[in-house]
Amino acid sequence: MKYGLNLPTFDRMADPRLLAELAAEAEAAGWDGVFVWDHVYYRDPARAATDPWMALAAMATTTSAVALGPMVTPLARRRPHIVARQLVALDQLANGRVILGTGLGLDGSGGEFIRFGEVEDIRQRAEMYDEALDLLRALLSGEPVDHRGTYFTASDVRFLPRPVQSELPVWIAARWPNRRPLDRAAKNQGAFIIDLEKPADLATACAYLEERRSGSLDSFDVVVQRPAGDDPEPWREAGATWWLAAFDPFSVTPEDVRVAIYERPGR
Repeated sequence: MKYGLNLPTFDRMADPRLLAELAAEAEAAGWDGVFVWDHVYYRDPARAATDPWMALAAMATTTSAVALGPMVTPLARRRPHIVARQLVALDQLANGRVILGTGLGLDGSGGEFIRFGEVEDIRQRAEMYDEALDLLRALLSGEPVDHRGTYFTASDVRFLPRPVQSELPVWIAARWPNRRPLDRAAKNQGAFIIDLEKPADLATACAYLEERRSGSLDSFDVVVQRPAGDDPEPWREAGATWWLAAFDPFSVTPEDVRVAIYERPGR
């Protein structure tokens, strides 16, 4: 199992330079990945925030081994052609270490959809998400794309360069026990399963994913996040391939993250 940090980007953590420093420290301590939240606005009492893509670019320049990526980007509120360009640039900076965590997104964390005129209806947003994911994948292929969909257009374009990786991994966020996001994840490279209460739930989710992937989870990541300091072993036994240390977005300090970094599980 691999170990990562999933860092909120609010208030004292809303500084790309600090996030880059923490990523370098995590790499030196033997962590396998450092990921950041993707929110443009968050609920009280959070006040400040930073841009995840700028932070990840800074993190890419201070590290050479850890996986990096947003965890997670709601594609329905981002233009897929812009995300494609950002991903390739980031993958170049990181020399092939980027993982795209993506999800449907919710409006319950401060109203970041409704406040900016984004689509609120969750069914429409799911349609937008699926179309955006398909278009993003096509653009990343470097092959000619002529897409005229319900929500997005890419008229006779070809995006070069391609990512450094032959296939940039995509992890799909799934809120347990919802099955539809797991169906979506099964078609990609990983599932980031949140709101799990016990390892037995993860084992059930893994069985469902295995069924959707023709009986095999080979080369597929099952990702869980738990509070920093929790024991990851029961989650490994239940099928997790990645364990992410999570932090309270309202109270976490750089010092809290550093304590977690130097208490990495599996040392």
